[in-house]
This record gives sequence, C-alpha cells and structure tokens, in this order.
Amino acid sequence: MASIIVCGLDESVKRRLAAQAKEHGRSMEAEVRDILTRAATRPHIGLAQAAREVGGVDELQLPERTDPARSVDFG
Repeated sequence: MASIIVCGLDESVKRRLAAQAKEHGRSMEAEVRDILTRAATRPHIGLAQAAREVGGVDELQLPERTDPARSVDFG
C-alpha cells in the first residue's frame, strides 16, 4: 500500500479533518484516506456528458494517456 506526505497543510484544515474523523468514529488517517479515495473514484462530469452524447459509456473511446505526470507550481 502506498503512502504520501502532505506538506504545507493549513492548521485549520488539519483541525477540520480531525473533527470530521471524530464525527465518523475513525482516525484522521482513515478519514483522509476515505476522502482521497472518494475524490479519485468519483465520476468525471466531462466524461459523463461525452458518454451521453455518443450513446453510453461502452461507446465512448478514451485515448490512452502517455504523457508523464507533472507537478504544479502554485508559487
């Protein structure tokens, strides 16, 4: 199983995550894992619209992604 470290997280976000985790009866790590999993697996609205236009997901041709991942510079 993979691990990540999130640097530069605002303290208020950490407090809200801790409160959310407590409400759900789980650790903050488990809460963040659930949030990230749901975010990464939710339907993509653009793909849903495209699929509707061509008559369904089975008919939608998705190009293979070959470009390398890039980091984002927010500075």
